[in-house]
Amino acid sequence: MGKKVKKESETPCKETFEPLPVEGKTPATVVLLLSCPEEDILVKACEAIHTFAEKGDENKVSLLGLGALEPLCQLITHNNKLIRRNAFMALGIMATNGDIKSALKKIDVIPSIIDKLSLEEDIVVHDFATLCLASLSVDFACKVKISDNNGLPPLIQLLSSPDPDVKKNSLEIIFNLVQDHQSRLALHELGGIPPLLELLKSDFPVIQHLALKTLQNVTTDTDTCNTFREEQGFEKLMDILSNMDFHDLHAEALQVVANCLSDSKSLQVIHKGGGLTRLMEFVLTPNLPEIQSNAVKCIARVAQSSENRKLLHEQNVEKVLVELLSVADISVKTATCQAVSIMSFHLASKDSFRDLNGIPAVVQLLNNESLKLKEAATQALSNLTHGNQLNAFAAYEAGGDKILVQQLYGSCRRTVANSADALGNMAGQEVIRCSILSHGAIQALVEPLQSTDTQVLINTTLCLTVLACDTEARAELQSAGGLHPLVNLLRSYHKEVLHHACLAINVCASDVNAAVEMCQFGALEMLQEINLSVNRRSRFSELAMISLLNFNLSVKYSLTSHLASTDIISDGFYDAGKVRYVLLKLMCNRGHLKECELIYKYKKKLLKNKKDDKQKNETRAESPTEKPWKMMDDVSLQLLVNEAKKTILPLSDEREQCAALARLVSEAMGGAVEMEKLHEFPWVLHLSELKFQLQSNVVPIGLISRGIYCHRALLFKCLADCIGMSCTLERGEYSQAWNEVLLFNGNPSMNERSSQPYRYIVDLMHQPGSLLTANTPAAVQYQTI
Repeated sequence: MGKKVKKESETPCKETFEPLPVEGKTPATVVLLLSCPEEDILVKACEAIHTFAEKGDENKVSLLGLGALEPLCQLITHNNKLIRRNAFMALGIMATNGDIKSALKKIDVIPSIIDKLSLEEDIVVHDFATLCLASLSVDFACKVKISDNNGLPPLIQLLSSPDPDVKKNSLEIIFNLVQDHQSRLALHELGGIPPLLELLKSDFPVIQHLALKTLQNVTTDTDTCNTFREEQGFEKLMDILSNMDFHDLHAEALQVVANCLSDSKSLQVIHKGGGLTRLMEFVLTPNLPEIQSNAVKCIARVAQSSENRKLLHEQNVEKVLVELLSVADISVKTATCQAVSIMSFHLASKDSFRDLNGIPAVVQLLNNESLKLKEAATQALSNLTHGNQLNAFAAYEAGGDKILVQQLYGSCRRTVANSADALGNMAGQEVIRCSILSHGAIQALVEPLQSTDTQVLINTTLCLTVLACDTEARAELQSAGGLHPLVNLLRSYHKEVLHHACLAINVCASDVNAAVEMCQFGALEMLQEINLSVNRRSRFSELAMISLLNFNLSVKYSLTSHLASTDIISDGFYDAGKVRYVLLKLMCNRGHLKECELIYKYKKKLLKNKKDDKQKNETRAESPTEKPWKMMDDVSLQLLVNEAKKTILPLSDEREQCAALARLVSEAMGGAVEMEKLHEFPWVLHLSELKFQLQSNVVPIGLISRGIYCHRALLFKCLADCIGMSCTLERGEYSQAWNEVLLFNGNPSMNERSSQPYRYIVDLMHQPGSLLTANTPAAVQYQTI
């Protein structure tokens, strides 16, 4: 076979061109060169792009549009160190632009960047690689990517780099990473605390600031705080605080100090080493107001725990704080009041503040125009006077009660709430309470009662509860229009607000006029609703209900169908049946209401109906010819009372008294009626005739000569109360009612008496004078006929 001849075009060329100078005058040309295989060209192209990008954001965005980003991200992994370095320089500068950061997030470049952070890499690569990561690490997704790709260990190593820019960039990335709890723990486990502390000695303030901000985050963890302490971190911070050349670092250093001291164990160790003494000295050292106020805030943060407050008290922190109350700067005084407030949770500190004349100093700050200072000062007084009568008296002697009353008119809700609380604390002492009232406290509390702020309402009602134990205070509250907003608080679904409103109503209800007015505002109906609710009812709502009812036994009986033996019927009592609360005059005027049996014994009285003009107009419209209704003398009832006193009281045996009174009632009400003939008893016709004669639904009880169960039980209760014999009045269904008495069994004259009394139902209808043992069939039958 013949030899195959190669074509000329296929002959390999063993020679190359001489290096050609390449010039790219447009960004587009240079970007195209990034894809060139020639290393020399790549070096120059990356360098040109870096130079172009340095000139501003407009150029960076232009390069992004030309597609420079992806080839640069590939070139940072190039084998040629010079190409790699220049590509990082270009990429790092471009990454500072927001649009390019967004584009980089879509490219998986972070693992490649982290891979070039090793110590063997060029320091310039470290500089621009960390610059790129610093820009990206502000984004949450990028932070996760850095952590997932084990970026923290090389970054911690780079904190010891000889290049300050590398330190600064690495520190910035770490600061962004430790915003996450897991990264904070990882930094501690990887030994990141010592290099951070070392950076506090840096000659560059930006590095010192970043180191302190990072330490401020990581020292919130207990283990990290312990390592920080073991590495003499607290001492290094105190050295910074003691050096006025570093005053710009003091605020951040104090934040780290506060973290270290918040832990009780750390505080004790630092205290033993003299650290607390140094801190107190620093606090008192004249300084910039911002630094001094931050130092006091540091103490306030430390004082958050009871153990720390005890140590601070042993260090005489109260003396330091009282001295600071007299400085000129408002921010320092505000921070000091806040610290006083927190330290006041320690009982011994309360006494120390008083002994050091700190309370008058706080009172004087209430005259300042600063709203923040007033808020802090009122909070301090609230805590200082809580449960401490001596401190309350000290505040009173300093004129605090008058100034605190004035604060109730303020616009700051916190100040109003604090002032009300402090006044409530102080008002427990009568002399102070009288002084508080003399300064118009009741009038000042009316507006806060209408607040929408929960704490204002709680503190206002508490203060009102203490002040309203004074009779004149209750009258003033009523005249000032305070009862209506107080009753409206019963609509609240906030547990504490509702509880304290009920307490205030309970106190105010001891005044008859106030109780009547609260009932007119619907207090009884609202309390009834509350007490029917499983979620809203409480012993406070029940107490308020009872107090309102006790002022008027007629209303109590109408709503509860029960009067206890301690509920003594008096003139003006009426049985309106099971109806909501209405005034007696209204019942008299409206014929559609059921009959009302009235107890009345002595003088004639004109009933005054305290209704608003609207209701009066409505009433006139319904009854245009009505005439003022007057109570008449119930002469028959008075005769029965006299008869009971004459014939019943002389009897020595309780059973005989009870039986004799039952017979007296039965005789007055038509005598005994056989159960089988009860339907023939003409009590309904008799009452109709009486109402017609009286031209009223209100029938005096003494006029009823044909009475059924409810009339007889009411008369029995009335007469029993008049002669001092105990019994209850219970309402059943329809016209049923009965009396219950407690009696001992046996003969008292022969010392034969049971150890406990027994409950009996008094028969007034069928066998008058018979005593039916409660809960027996006979008694149950009597109650349900």
